[in-house]
Amino acid sequence: MLITTESTVAEIATHAPATIPVFQRHQIDFCCGGKSPLASVCAERHIDATALVAELEAAAAPQGDGPSWADATLTALVAHIQRRYHEHLRQELPRLEAMVAKVVSRHGDDMPDVLLPLQQTFLALQRDLLDHMHREDAVLFPFIVALEAGRPLSNPKAAEWINAPIAVMEADHEHAGAALATMRGLTGGYAPPDWACPTFRGLYYGLAELESDMHVHVHLENHILFPRASQLARAACASS
Repeated sequence: MLITTESTVAEIATHAPATIPVFQRHQIDFCCGGKSPLASVCAERHIDATALVAELEAAAAPQGDGPSWADATLTALVAHIQRRYHEHLRQELPRLEAMVAKVVSRHGDDMPDVLLPLQQTFLALQRDLLDHMHREDAVLFPFIVALEAGRPLSNPKAAEWINAPIAVMEADHEHAGAALATMRGLTGGYAPPDWACPTFRGLYYGLAELESDMHVHVHLENHILFPRASQLARAACASS
């Protein structure tokens, strides 16, 4: 695609996935807040728009291009999200929970204003994510797969129905994004103190990786999977 300052961040990330690391390096939200034009984002964050466009174009060049999920089947995209993000989160969240508990037990008294609210925010985020993924895997994702497979719609108002769970999932994403922002703020951008032990440093590294993964995860759902599934539901209802 042609990248300009009028392109939205989500459009760029969707059509040129190789640009995602660029947005991450500049701490530019390409998932929940990705609907803003590049010009607005650059002005707000005091970034040289011309330089950023050049950086994005370089990343989007053919040799740096990644897989484009915008053109994949919805079934393949659902499988990728479940395998790459849902399964990974179900393994990673308990590991991070144990690390948070260990760091708080050893250093909570040294940094009570950071580590205690960090633990509370993480635990709430973990509960929300596990519930969120369960609902997606049990209801919304199977519906999308069946819809693409052309199975008869049991609900004649599927085009209207699908918008309700999608809206709930997007609201969950907003809530998760706020929790991630809170954790980043509490930790000063996941910068451990100089005296931090290996577990402390490993925790901050793991939380930073969680944030990075979640941004891509939410982007794939909010800007690719959900809009295409909603469009497909409308088409299916129109032809039935």
